[in-house]
Amino acid sequence: MTGVAALVGFLLLCSPKPRERTENEKYYRDAKSKEKKLLPSIFDDASLKLSVIVPAFDESKRLPVMLKETVEYLEAQKKVDENYTYEIIVVDDGSRDNTIDVALEFAKTSPEADIRVLALDKNRGKGGAVTQGVLAARGELCLMVDADGATQFSDLGKLVSEIKMIEKDGQGVAIGSRSHLVTTEAVVKRSFVRNFLMRGFHLLVYILGIRGVEDTQCGFKLFTRKSAQIIFPNMHVERWIFDIECLMIAQIQKIPLAEVQVTWHEIDGSKVNLMMDSINMAIDLFLIRLNYVLGFWSVKS
Repeated sequence: MTGVAALVGFLLLCSPKPRERTENEKYYRDAKSKEKKLLPSIFDDASLKLSVIVPAFDESKRLPVMLKETVEYLEAQKKVDENYTYEIIVVDDGSRDNTIDVALEFAKTSPEADIRVLALDKNRGKGGAVTQGVLAARGELCLMVDADGATQFSDLGKLVSEIKMIEKDGQGVAIGSRSHLVTTEAVVKRSFVRNFLMRGFHLLVYILGIRGVEDTQCGFKLFTRKSAQIIFPNMHVERWIFDIECLMIAQIQKIPLAEVQVTWHEIDGSKVNLMMDSINMAIDLFLIRLNYVLGFWSVKS
């Protein structure tokens, strides 16, 4: 019993834990008013076709380019379908620069777009920012997309087509994938350490995490509202490895998944520390699997 108690104590101490929203984090800002407004809930009825959730940490330089591409594509969809509606939720993850001001200034210059800014008081990590954005989404579909603009936004059409094909009982997740870009040439160009860590991580994911998905980490994923209502309120992990738990919950709940090849190119300014983040991701991956296997974590419908 002592060993079991020690294991339980270790898991409780070391396992990722989402923090509660602060009072300020219950509100958002937009360019139409200086007043903060109460966030809606993912459990409300959908009032838009699409919610785009953009986690942003110190993204004042890259964010405007990404938002411009996003708005141009979505406005083109509105010209094709006059009933097409969308929102863009920029979740500032405790940035140290003027990301919030940049997002609001862009919103002022693009009044046709419904852009909301949710400012987190302290940095949660990419997973925490995505989760908080999804929990406040109003769309029938919820898209998470990185602020760096590495994925071609127009590939959203591929994800929408795929999710319509696999959707069952209102549930489905379409995952952007870069697996087709892993060529021999690309592997040769990467350092031995980078290749070793990449292959080691993929092996760990296969053993401890997700099977049947070649690229779990691409920051371009589309969820039906019903899937988002199941997955994101159950999330524990708030840092880089959150994609694994997200897909793990989907598989536990037998939510249909589809991997879709997308156009992707590397953008300068990555905040990933190759060595330290790889180690932390491996530890978190082990803890995620252990918590679910031992029943310390469960999915509440």
